[in-house]
Amino acid sequence: MKYYCIGIKGTGMSTLAQILFDLGNDVSGYDDNSEYKFTQKGLDERGIEIFYDTNHEIDKDTIVTYSVAFSLDHPEMQRVKNLGLKIVKYNEIMGEVIDKFKSIGVSGTHGKTTTSSLIKHILEDYIGCNYFIGAGDGYVSPDNEYFVVESDEFNRHFTAYHPKYAVITNIEAEHLECYKDIDDIRNTFEIFANQTSKLVVANGDNAECRKINYNTKVLFYGFGFNNDVVIKNLKLEEEGSRFDIFVKEELYGSFELPLYGKHMVLDACAAILIARELNVPKDKIFESLRTFKNAKRRFAIERFLDVTIIDDYAHHPTEIKVTLEAARQKYPNKKLIVVFRPNTYSRTKDFTDEFVEALQVADKVFLTDIDSNRERQADYPGITSNTILDKIEGGELISNEDIYKLGYDKDQVVCFMSCAHTEDLIQSYKEYLGSIPKEEE
Repeated sequence: MKYYCIGIKGTGMSTLAQILFDLGNDVSGYDDNSEYKFTQKGLDERGIEIFYDTNHEIDKDTIVTYSVAFSLDHPEMQRVKNLGLKIVKYNEIMGEVIDKFKSIGVSGTHGKTTTSSLIKHILEDYIGCNYFIGAGDGYVSPDNEYFVVESDEFNRHFTAYHPKYAVITNIEAEHLECYKDIDDIRNTFEIFANQTSKLVVANGDNAECRKINYNTKVLFYGFGFNNDVVIKNLKLEEEGSRFDIFVKEELYGSFELPLYGKHMVLDACAAILIARELNVPKDKIFESLRTFKNAKRRFAIERFLDVTIIDDYAHHPTEIKVTLEAARQKYPNKKLIVVFRPNTYSRTKDFTDEFVEALQVADKVFLTDIDSNRERQADYPGITSNTILDKIEGGELISNEDIYKLGYDKDQVVCFMSCAHTEDLIQSYKEYLGSIPKEEE
């Protein structure tokens, strides 16, 4: 079959395109942004063609799917509609694909990508698996029995999925442009949970996860002693994290993780429980965790000319806070600088005070202008990055042109955060560092 993916460089759409290609389909796509994005690496490796114009030919038997970032009045959306092509939502196509396998749906407001990546890594090492991970990673082989799918709650996408196993990492207020309130969000997670046929692994420390009425067997995990699975003896060290897992008050195993922060340990615990359920030996799980490397733009550390740079996908206040705390864990004696590119006016408006609190974990705070590809500023009068910055002492606005504000100090860690692109900011900073005369270093 032939598929045409509009918004093909989006994290979810890129992953779907790769999976459709691996299943033997003819795949191409369109995107507004001709600049290189990390999500196109897998597309380029497969030779999937990307168009940036709206005048190329599309075969009449092509199925079109699209990113929700593209409005229905976008010129390319209008063109495929006028051509009479079949248009299908991307999550519906994804649901059809994963139904061919024993799927493991990983959901949650935060931690979906890391948890999916952990499960994928463990299963790949032992029995092999297919995967759909929202960092632009996707792969399918008909020979694999299991399919790990990052299951996004945005626009209720994951209600098209019917997994055999499910993970709920947490439930918080998010995407309030799509949901009425936290009750609406939780109720949608409940639909997803109860479409799971065998087992739900849920974060029992999260109050909203506890409120769900589960019709499927559920296993609660967390640090609280009231969970079915309890994390104990946690040690957060500069080289990573160590912890014990107790199942029904009996020691299951001791594990080491080359990741930072309590949130990463929670994600690892969920992955361990899924692997345990699939009869992966404990020693295999232990070894896989020790060799794990996180997905792209998840606490990605680079040392450049004596300066430590971290690139992270964090864009919600909770994600920002735990990521900065993780940076404190790894670099307890260094100055921590955060450069945050807010994404969407609605999120900035809805979580202003939460952003202020989270960002102040850092020693110095910089924000760029708001980046939003699916909202118009005219619909949110008065909402800018200064809505946050005005409440942070010493906070400053920054751009590529004045990236020198970050300065140079071998004892500083600069953490770039956003679900929007950060590559340009990081490259500008590297160019600045490279331009500093030796005598000033």
